[in-house]
Amino acid sequence: MMTFIDGNSECPFDLLTSLDMQIKQEVFGKILSLLDLSVLETMESEVAKAQIADLCGKLLNEQSRPINSKVRKILIKLIIDEILGLGPLETLLEDPSIADILINRYDSIYVERRGKLERVSVQFYDNKHLLNIIDRIVSSVGRRVDESSPMVDARLKDGSRVNAIIPPLALDGPILSIRRFTVDKLTAEQLIDYGAMSRDMGELIKAAVTGKLNVLISGGTGSGKTTLLNILSGYIPENERIITIEDSAELQLQQPHTVRLETRPANIEGKGEISQRDLVKNCLRMRPDRIVIGEVRGAEAIDMLAAMNTGHEGSMTTLHANSARDALSRLENMICMGGFDMPIHNIRAQICSAINLVIQLQRQEDGGRRITSIQEINGMEGDIISMSEIFRFSREDKNEQGQIIGHFEATGVIPVFHRQLIRKGIHLPYSIFGVDSSAPGF
Repeated sequence: MMTFIDGNSECPFDLLTSLDMQIKQEVFGKILSLLDLSVLETMESEVAKAQIADLCGKLLNEQSRPINSKVRKILIKLIIDEILGLGPLETLLEDPSIADILINRYDSIYVERRGKLERVSVQFYDNKHLLNIIDRIVSSVGRRVDESSPMVDARLKDGSRVNAIIPPLALDGPILSIRRFTVDKLTAEQLIDYGAMSRDMGELIKAAVTGKLNVLISGGTGSGKTTLLNILSGYIPENERIITIEDSAELQLQQPHTVRLETRPANIEGKGEISQRDLVKNCLRMRPDRIVIGEVRGAEAIDMLAAMNTGHEGSMTTLHANSARDALSRLENMICMGGFDMPIHNIRAQICSAINLVIQLQRQEDGGRRITSIQEINGMEGDIISMSEIFRFSREDKNEQGQIIGHFEATGVIPVFHRQLIRKGIHLPYSIFGVDSSAPGF
């Protein structure tokens, strides 16, 4: 298979002229008229590919214009992708360096590599072609997209998240957004090597999970929340029962005693929806030791807090917010918007008693994803939630390449939960927090 990796190899579409693409369409049309697609579906994948490749080769030989071997190989691959796969998308899905695929219209496609967006030459023939591929994706998971249901969420076979919007909501034609599923799990050591956090920060968050603190991971879109949640989940002991709840399954927990739950949208008649709140309430009857919610978005926030306050220590979730303080405000708003008639003071008290640690992530303009702050929730001071920052990323400058220069630093604050960790046999040295325990008067 011909791929382009990390932007260093040539993209197949860059090597084809408009005449080559025209030939591809002609050959593709002839193959559709010659092959029985229903029979192809019953064949083994490799057998079907071989049969299509053989027929492509014969049809390309009939072309009056000579075609070199490289272009020939590309055309055969693209036709196979068109018949058995997701057309032009296959070229992008084969590139492991791509994190997001963003299709604004059939001829305007962007990808994200290492946190930065770039336009690619891959394109569809027209809006109809793009719409056919979208329909192929959503129908494979039992969903539909049409004028009566113009927005849809789906998932590819590899677990990648898909969102599609079609006209009349999308004015310039169908729009497709794909968040790639990472096959290779990142480790805490890799995050340290990439400059996403310091070693001391890594030690703290590991201790927080093993010591069964409740953790909230906050950050913007694409800041690495799910990646960090995967890493933290890896520290949960194997003898504990874990229940994960997600809108779209992305977590890759390796523990043997893991139960995975996923929400379900409403059917064509608008019935049968199973929300995250339904799943959170149900999982409390399933004797979980830990509850891991992929992302809290709405009224399930109150049930999550209740679970954290009633014996399900060591639970974790993520949330969209630009700062640790904003994350708590968003939780408040979710609870209020869920229709719960509770005084603000009581809501904040619930948050205080439920969550121990807030980890703030940020995707910065150089494409780097970093933990910018780790804060402990201390309690209430009047009607205000009190927080203490334990670690932060201190930004200094930018170099000539546009990369951010800065460093991670401890604030000198020893968290209150440090004593709790000691009682559980988890000993973090005071030096992690930037404190010299041998100093006089300590």
